[in-house]
Amino acid sequence: MNAHELEVGTVLPQLDVEITTTTVVGGAIASRDYTPFHHDKAAAEKLGLPDVCLNILTTNGLVCRYVTEWTGADAGITNVRNQLGGPCFPGDTLTLCGSVVSVDAQTAELEVIGSTARGKHVTSVVTVVLGAGRV
Repeated sequence: MNAHELEVGTVLPQLDVEITTTTVVGGAIASRDYTPFHHDKAAAEKLGLPDVCLNILTTNGLVCRYVTEWTGADAGITNVRNQLGGPCFPGDTLTLCGSVVSVDAQTAELEVIGSTARGKHVTSVVTVVLGAGRV
């Protein structure tokens, strides 16, 4: 994908990710996040949560996966800014949607929103270098 193929307002296709306990726990452990409520249901329940929940690094990984599946291999992410909303638990479907908010000769800035049935889980702004401009 090249920047000249895009325009502001281009909508990315929706991606639905089924969140499992393995997704939550595996993401936490892989990112070396041993905070108990990301891998221990009893610890999560002590905090008033119904189950373990995604950590920010797993959420970030899912946002980046969403973007790179759309851009293809000839693009690189140079910046991600995430703002967390409500938690995401096993059994949730994390629905990722996005759009192009700015574009120039080599880069595009994308807004990505990840939601569950309870509302927004994450709002992200992702900057990508496209095509021949990749560093």
